[in-house]
Amino acid sequence: MSNNGKPPYPGIPTTADGGSHVVWVESHITQASCAYPITSSTIMGVGYQAEVANGKKNLWGETLIFMEPESEHSSASAAEGFAAAGGRVTNFTSGQGLVLMKEVLFTIAGKRLPVVFHIGARALTSQALNVHAGHDDVMAVADTGWGMLFARNAQGAGDLALICRRAAENCATPFMNVQDGFLTTHTVEDVLLPEPAMMKEFMGHPGERLINLMDPYHPILSGGVQNQDSYMKGKIAQREFYDQVEGAVEEAMETFYQMTGRRYDLVEPYRLEGAEYAVVGMGSMIETAEATVDYMRERGRKVGALHVTSFRPFPGKQIVSALKNLKGFAVIERMDNPIAQSNPLTMEIKSAFADALVDGEIERIPAIYSGSAGLGSRDIHPGHFIATFDHIVNSGARKFFSLGIDHETALPVAEEPDIRPEGAFSMRGHSIGGFGSVTTNKVIADVVGELFGLNVQAYPLYGAEKKGLPTTYYLTVAEDRIRVHSEMNSLEFIPLNDFNAFYTSRPVAGLAQGGTVFINTPNTDPEEIWRRIPPYARQVISERKARVLALDAARIAREVASDPSLEVRMQGIVLLGIYLKVAPFVTRAGFSREKLFEAAESALRNKFGKRGEQVVRENLECVERGYDEVFEIPTEIIY
Repeated sequence: MSNNGKPPYPGIPTTADGGSHVVWVESHITQASCAYPITSSTIMGVGYQAEVANGKKNLWGETLIFMEPESEHSSASAAEGFAAAGGRVTNFTSGQGLVLMKEVLFTIAGKRLPVVFHIGARALTSQALNVHAGHDDVMAVADTGWGMLFARNAQGAGDLALICRRAAENCATPFMNVQDGFLTTHTVEDVLLPEPAMMKEFMGHPGERLINLMDPYHPILSGGVQNQDSYMKGKIAQREFYDQVEGAVEEAMETFYQMTGRRYDLVEPYRLEGAEYAVVGMGSMIETAEATVDYMRERGRKVGALHVTSFRPFPGKQIVSALKNLKGFAVIERMDNPIAQSNPLTMEIKSAFADALVDGEIERIPAIYSGSAGLGSRDIHPGHFIATFDHIVNSGARKFFSLGIDHETALPVAEEPDIRPEGAFSMRGHSIGGFGSVTTNKVIADVVGELFGLNVQAYPLYGAEKKGLPTTYYLTVAEDRIRVHSEMNSLEFIPLNDFNAFYTSRPVAGLAQGGTVFINTPNTDPEEIWRRIPPYARQVISERKARVLALDAARIAREVASDPSLEVRMQGIVLLGIYLKVAPFVTRAGFSREKLFEAAESALRNKFGKRGEQVVRENLECVERGYDEVFEIPTEIIY
């Protein structure tokens, strides 16, 4: 910290998803990426390769290299070779790709190569293929000798990229920087990017910090064959390196805090002072848990939460210290391994408490419960955490439980509160096959963040768009930080990019009182539009005293797009203009139409500028026409 108590590098405000934040960091501090990206890490690999294609140089003026070998296994081997030659290198992977690397991960750790791999943690293909969030993949390689830090949000994904790298190079140990696949890698939030000057000072030049094991003038034996007389001696001798890892992580976190003002720790307690019960976990779900804890505290419930940021090195003593005075706690994990004693994090915590009890550091062990939730990005609501607290407070006999499914192990949900920040404005969009809706969602977040300085969170339910199935996407805007990493059930704005969404789902569910529904339709007769809406939806809209807007976005896209292949996606861009028309904070800000569209143009230029000026102008025209031409169904027809 500086003499005035302010950090010298507070960060550059912008909006970004977790994957893009990682790319920002790695394209500044590394020399190369050897990667064969797999969903959901692809966003990072593509982002890094784009920087290479654009000729970007790192902070020391070196041209970046992107190498894509034939598989994830080969990419890990390529990264191993680059690091062995003294280079600072990274990799991006997920799921089966990470598991395929496992053989090489042991080798990288054994050679003390301080690389950092970025993981979009995802469920493994076990009973079915799923490309969404789960911790199966990282737990499958937790025994390879790598450090492992878990981010909770997009901010943490980029910050921990730096912390991992500094710690790795200070203790000659490779690290994995883990974020939840899609839930963090692809969720746009407001972030503070580390300044280039900060990263340069924090990391230092690779040539001054790394060792070239292949230097013929300073030969070193590495990766040799050792038989009965030698292997064990070398293996156990590596404990000297591993004994340094915890201190290296703590030093990196403290130095990062002094430079940026952003605090990280091996474990991060939340409202545990005076708490009797808590939930424990890793990743994005814990932010939802913390917001739920606030809700319950306001109602007199003595509860708290604990995020385990460092899974390797495992901070057993810190976890015991944080939880030892509780009556009980539940460890929630994004995986299920029923033939083990417990799921991985639960098992490690139990072991830490057993050691502390044997060593006389504690006199009792709190009741420890274990839950599986969020597998394959299954939604985790605040109500699930309330159900968890109710279960452990009432000393439920079942020590293992699941959340969010219909199963004999599942806890029933009795309450589903709205724990968004006060005054939040949330949108849930519905489409069939996309129509550019996911891109539009991110563009809206960029415009709102840039123009209004508000907190944003844009989260699409990825997966369905590519199959031509119903597509859903969320956007929340608020003055305070948004910590709810779940699907929203209270919506002020519900746009339907395709009228058929009325028949493929229940799109008006959760519509707030006085909310707004937008329908993309070629029909221009308000009475006919209202008549065609299914009775169940008309009833909800009427009961909620909601507004209904309509416009033929497809017609606008056809009339504007000079390239017919862009028509479908431009339908989605029209929605930006409609959003600017209905969002209450736009009206409150009192911005002129000109200022609104200057911000929209800036965001569109950032998104599509590389495709040429005509594409930018056409997208902007779609936005302007959406704003000007959308019309409202008269209230006398609805009510």
